Amino acid sequence: MTPAPPIDALPDQALPTSRIGNDLRGLAQLLVRGVTTTTDLAESVHASILGLPAQLTGKPRSTRTRGIPRIAYQGVRNTAKLVGSGVDDVLARFPSHWGQAALSHRREAMLAVLNGVMGDHLAATGNPLALPAAMRINGCPLPLGQQSWPSTLASPSSRLLIQVHGLCMNDLQWRHRGHDHGEKLAAEHGYTAVNLHYNSGMSIASNGRTFSMLLQQLIDGWPVPIERFAIVGHSMGGLVARAAILDATRQSQSWVQQLDQIVFLGTPHHGSPLERAGNALQTVLGLTPWTAPFVRLGQLRSAGIQDLHHGTIDDAHHRGIPTARQLPAGIRAYAVAASTQAATAARAGRTLRGDGLVPVASALGVHRDPRLTLRIPAKHQQLVERTGHVELLSSPEVYQHLRRWLG
Repeated sequence: MTPAPPIDALPDQALPTSRIGNDLRGLAQLLVRGVTTTTDLAESVHASILGLPAQLTGKPRSTRTRGIPRIAYQGVRNTAKLVGSGVDDVLARFPSHWGQAALSHRREAMLAVLNGVMGDHLAATGNPLALPAAMRINGCPLPLGQQSWPSTLASPSSRLLIQVHGLCMNDLQWRHRGHDHGEKLAAEHGYTAVNLHYNSGMSIASNGRTFSMLLQQLIDGWPVPIERFAIVGHSMGGLVARAAILDATRQSQSWVQQLDQIVFLGTPHHGSPLERAGNALQTVLGLTPWTAPFVRLGQLRSAGIQDLHHGTIDDAHHRGIPTARQLPAGIRAYAVAASTQAATAARAGRTLRGDGLVPVASALGVHRDPRLTLRIPAKHQQLVERTGHVELLSSPEVYQHLRRWLG
């Protein structure tokens, strides 16, 4: 739900390596995309101005020019694609010439933001910068597809905790201001903490399906019997967890039967006003011939961001098919909402401001329409005062709730 917070220093050597050539290929593809998109926008504005007299007579608006201007715009596009294709071909043939480099936490954060904003496009175009989903510990992916992957676990316990990060973030950012909820729960209550790392620009439903598949592989290969299994989702991560539960229930995946608890930290169950504002701006831009071409800029928002309009966790929602919002019986759900204000008596009867990104009611799953309420018991709901959205990750008060619920 937010750009990357400040990163606590951890040794970069603990992270896997990345080929510099792949990074350069991804950047080159983005550069070509930027040139062609800008050219398309310029031509569309040009065509709107030239075609205004015709539009006044009722003819449809054209996004393309004619004659010499059309040739010029097409020439720019073709040149950009030709140069980009040549650069990509060279880098793809000689990746070893560029060597390898340790992944830095700053690079990981930048990639997370990039994928959050346009990760669906990166994945659709095969861009090397698109993040693959993986279960990770200390930034290192667990090789779940390999038969011997359980041997990579240092000390697996019977208590399993999965943490799911939010939009434009990554799993390393669970450590915030020197604190990691999962790490503390592991030290104090014997959990093994595993983090989901995913492309937050993909649709929430798509990430939910992938998460469900990875969880099944993880549970099937866990080397010791599992006595306690919990998920903690921050922001969009809570929606991805709900999407995974929905998919697992439909597909009769066994992992969902073993899930004991789920905790939502600042999850926009009913959407985020920030995304609704972006959608409204896009609508306003389409009202006049002069601003209509700029609508395509708003359409560049990733599928993940657009799903935050209503907190959509299921593809069927986009087809007008109602989605079951309730969690399966047997899973104990908890929700933490934050407010940047103090809930003093002086504010009684007034709407309490949210955490800067998510309203309190949305984070608690409460809705004026009873059919849309998540029905999380009141005793499982907590409001943390004078706390922002990202500060939920390092709040001592939040951790006390977690250790009480999960300990």
